[in-house]
Amino acid sequence: MNHPARLRDAIAADGTTPLIGIFDMFSASVAARHYDGMFVSGFGFAASHYGLPDIGFIAWPDIVAFVQRLRLAFPAQHLLVDIDDGYVDPETACHAVQQLEAIGASGVILEDQQRPRRCGHVDGKQILPLQEYLDKLNMVLESRRDLVVVARTDATEEQEILRRAKALAATDADVLLVDGVRSTDWIRKVRDVIGDKPLLFNQIAGGKSPRLSLPELSGLGVDVAIYSTPCLFAAQSAMDEALAGLKARDGRLPEHTPDSIGVAECLALLEKNISRHHGRALTAAPGAH
Repeated sequence: MNHPARLRDAIAADGTTPLIGIFDMFSASVAARHYDGMFVSGFGFAASHYGLPDIGFIAWPDIVAFVQRLRLAFPAQHLLVDIDDGYVDPETACHAVQQLEAIGASGVILEDQQRPRRCGHVDGKQILPLQEYLDKLNMVLESRRDLVVVARTDATEEQEILRRAKALAATDADVLLVDGVRSTDWIRKVRDVIGDKPLLFNQIAGGKSPRLSLPELSGLGVDVAIYSTPCLFAAQSAMDEALAGLKARDGRLPEHTPDSIGVAECLALLEKNISRHHGRALTAAPGAH
């Protein structure tokens, strides 16, 4: 199964392709019930794997090991992987990209930030000189075989956004992302300067970008939408609520109802990930959206 080719087909199809940010195998198991594509979020992985903010702690072997587990459990899902700045060094970026492609990733996102890096929707971001980033990006592009590569800029000054968007669109990158874009007007401006290059939009709760539906994004010429943190933030909220309730009841569990999750419901979800079950699943059309 050519995973990059399948993702390219989804990007080229009508409408905006959604990819849901996941942070561990369990969140991926839930997301796979609803959507055909996953985004391996750096924000979520840093939180889940290290318990740390997304400011540069992720090591490439940890991401590779995680994506390998994902691909075995979810053989038909699109897997777009956030590789931040390529782990600083261009040679490391190329090596990580080749490792990810070999284990079945569909694509990667490579940003132009310099260390210390930040989430794309917070203040304080610093970016590499454009040529330095282009050199790194072109090395990555030359090292991949079929892998989808998303070129991302974290520029915040208006003219620099457009300058970088135009330069990135002129490369062999498959898709372009301007992270932290603040308005629909700026989506249109970026769309105008990148020609027919596919455009990706990143939505994150509490971030700098507007909340837009898939039809709205499609009308703006956006080809892919990543939702970085809905699973992570929902988990934080739900766990807080559940534990506060447990404390308020002096440790008595809530009554199990047909609408709640217990042992049987959780096991039913996880059993779908066992690899011997996948042969039958892959012969049928996916039921997700």
